[in-house]
Formats: sequence, structure tokens, C-alpha cells
Amino acid sequence: MVAEHPHCTTDDVATAVHDELGAVSRQAIYDSLRILTDHGILRRIQPAGSVARYETRVGDNHHHVVCRSCGTVADVDCAVGETPCLVASDDRGFEIDEAEVVYWGLCPRCLDAPATTT
Repeated sequence: MVAEHPHCTTDDVATAVHDELGAVSRQAIYDSLRILTDHGILRRIQPAGSVARYETRVGDNHHHVVCRSCGTVADVDCAVGETPCLVASDDRGFEIDEAEVVYWGLCPRCLDAPATTT
């Protein structure tokens, strides 16, 4: 499911599992996603204000772009060359193991949508 539809939510996965296998508990879905994430098979992302999403693109340094209007998430490859945003200038004593970069904007579909008035 996640391989065919990157950036799936838990609800997306649960629906696909129920459609394929029938009755499976919600807890089993959460447990399975956690185990797959813990073992590096899936990556869990959660842009600010969004539910958790899962993807199979792991082990590389890529980022995400999120549509402010519809919430669509897409992968963005890391910029080539020096990327100072990924290395803290001062770690303040922390052992840093991850840096997160999320780009925000409007996706092509929302840009092309006619403006609505309320």
C-alpha cells in the first residue's frame, strides 16, 4: 500500500488492509506501522498541523513539500552542494541525529483552481 501511494496516512493503510484482509484491529495497524518504522522499512513523517504519514523512501536525505491548501505531500531531493540547514552551527550540547526541512506552498492543482469567494 505505502509503496504504491507514498505519504499514506494510518487511515489510508487501515482502509487498504480492511479491503484486502477484512477485519483487522486498528491497534494491529498502528503496531505494524511502528515496527516497520522502527526497522527502517518505512519512514514516518508528520508535517506541522498534519497527521502522521508513511513512506518507503528511506535511507536517503530528501525533504518534503506540502500544499497549504489541500495538504498534498511530495518528495523533494536534497539540494546539491553545501546544505548548511542540515548541520547546526551550534549543537548546544545536543547529540543531533536528524534535521528536518519542509517546504510549504501551493501545489499545481490548487494554483490552477478557480478562486472561491465566501
